[in-house]
Amino acid sequence: MKPPFDSSLEMPGAPWLTGPPGVRAFHAMAKPVGSLCNLDCTYCYYLSKETLPGGPGAGRMSDEVLELYIRHYIEGVTGPEVVFSWQGGEPTLLGLDFFRKVVVLEKKHAKPGQKIQNDLQTNGTLLDDEWCGFLKANRFLVGLSIDGPREIHDHYRVTKGARPTFDKVLAAAKLLRRHGVPFNTLTCVHRFNGRRPLDVYRFLRQELDSTYIQFIPIVEYKGFERTAPPAGTGAAPPKDGEPEARPGHPNSIVTDWSVDPEDWGYFLCRVFDRWVSQDVGRVMVNHFETLVAQHLG
Repeated sequence: MKPPFDSSLEMPGAPWLTGPPGVRAFHAMAKPVGSLCNLDCTYCYYLSKETLPGGPGAGRMSDEVLELYIRHYIEGVTGPEVVFSWQGGEPTLLGLDFFRKVVVLEKKHAKPGQKIQNDLQTNGTLLDDEWCGFLKANRFLVGLSIDGPREIHDHYRVTKGARPTFDKVLAAAKLLRRHGVPFNTLTCVHRFNGRRPLDVYRFLRQELDSTYIQFIPIVEYKGFERTAPPAGTGAAPPKDGEPEARPGHPNSIVTDWSVDPEDWGYFLCRVFDRWVSQDVGRVMVNHFETLVAQHLG
C-alpha cells in the first residue's frame, strides 16, 4: 500500500509540518461523533449539521475507520511524538469502550520509542469517576468548555430541554482535579460576557484554578445554519465599526449572540492587564502567549 503521506513533499511555507530535517510532524483534529451532542448551546455552529442526510448519528466513526485513521496518522508522523485530538459534537457520547479501543489501537500501531498523547475536548456533563480514572490512567489532557460563572455559563450553554449545565460542568472540573487529570479551560466570548472580562477571568482563576486558558470569540454569520457566508458574491463585507458588522443592529450580518468587536477588544485588554499584573509566567492565556512570543521574535 502506498504510504498515506509522500515523504518527498516539500512545504516551505508550512515549517510546522516538517519540523527538524528528516522529521515530519503535524497535528490533526478528529470528530469521531460528528455533530452529535447532548447540549443545545445557542451559538453552536455544528448542531445544525445533525439535519444532514443520514441523521444525527451518521457522523459516528466506525471501528474500521478508527483503526485506519490511527494507523495512517501514526505512519505519517516520523517524529518522536504523536498527538491525537478528539472533539465533537460531544465525544464522550461514544462511551468509554470507544476510547479504550483508541488506546489499544494506538499501542498496536505505535512505532518503537514513539510517544502517543491524547487530548479530549468535552462539555464535561457526562464525566464521572470511571471516565476520570480512565483519563488519568491513559494520560489524557482534557479541554473543558465553560463560559464563566453560573449566570454567564447558563445563558447560552443549556441542555436539549433548555436546562442549565453549570453545576454538571463544575462537578466535572472537581472530578478531574480529584483524579489528577490535567485540564485546560475553553471559554467562548460572546455578547453576554464580552463586557464582563474580569468576572470571567476571576472565576476561571479562583474557582477553577485554571492555569491554561483559551478564549474563543463567537462571531457567526446570521444564516450559518443554512448557508456559508456570502463570500465571493461581489458584495464587500461591512468594515469594522459599521453597524452591519455589530450584533443587535437590524441590518447586521452577524447573530445577536456574537461578540461586539469593541467588546472583544475590551475583553482582551482588561484580561491582559490582570494577567500581566498577577499571573504572567504561571498562567498561560493562548492569545497573550502568542502575542508575547511574536513580539520577542
